[in-house]
Amino acid sequence: MPSVVSFHYTLRDPAGQALDTSAGGEAVTYLEGAGQVIDGLDEQLRGVAAGAKLRVQVPATKAYGEHDPAQVQRVPRARLPIEGELKVGDQFQTGSDRLAPVVTVAGIEGDEVLLDGNHPLAGVDLTFDVEIVAVREATSEELRHGHAHGAGGCGHG
Repeated sequence: MPSVVSFHYTLRDPAGQALDTSAGGEAVTYLEGAGQVIDGLDEQLRGVAAGAKLRVQVPATKAYGEHDPAQVQRVPRARLPIEGELKVGDQFQTGSDRLAPVVTVAGIEGDEVLLDGNHPLAGVDLTFDVEIVAVREATSEELRHGHAHGAGGCGHG
């Protein structure tokens, strides 16, 4: 039976630099196997007891995937939905839908912009310092819905 796991984490890149953390905020809570956290982290946290502290190494293939050169494209600057100055490293959503892909400006060459549609951490091996806060058996409702519920449920049937 899948579990619902709550944990705090600090995410580090291969150089050991902290990229993100849940410290000082709410713990991350997810349903095992539901795709709510990256595969490599989900796999390595299975069966770990509440209170455990561990370091988890996740290779790029089980995190955000390898960098895909096909996701990098040249686009005329005039076609971009961005006003004002544009610089390398800028990120923006490609449409007004909240699920529209996010792209990163990888280069600017004259009137053309090189856009990278890969996740910013694609191709990067990741290290998570994790503290398991709680582990419980998933409810039948959570299994049907495919995600963990808080104290008040999720608001849909």
